[in-house]
Amino acid sequence: MGINYAKHRKSIERMYEDTCTIFRHRSVKDPIKKTTRLEPQKLFENLKCKLSKAGLPKNGQTEAQNDVVFDAKLFIAPEIEILQGDLIEVVRASTGRKESYTAGKPFPPYSSHQEISLSFRGWA
Repeated sequence: MGINYAKHRKSIERMYEDTCTIFRHRSVKDPIKKTTRLEPQKLFENLKCKLSKAGLPKNGQTEAQNDVVFDAKLFIAPEIEILQGDLIEVVRASTGRKESYTAGKPFPPYSSHQEISLSFRGWA
């Protein structure tokens, strides 16, 4: 008797209460300045996911500002290709707040889901 991956995946996806939009940096040519620059371009929008914290925030208070750094983990469908450096905006279902993260190197996906390490860097 084998593992029923479809049933396993359905169980996991019932916990996906958040949504996310994924951006990837692409080269864009400016015809007037004749230069190339990187700009984030939307790849996927309104994907069901689950955001989980991976650690407590670390604060770095300076005279000018309070830097906040923390890690999180994103659970999402295995067929979505996420690369290291992709920008991910997550809208939390519980609060409606939008938070922006940077994807770390993805772990190879499981048949039922994938887990992406995210990092947040900001200031308070």
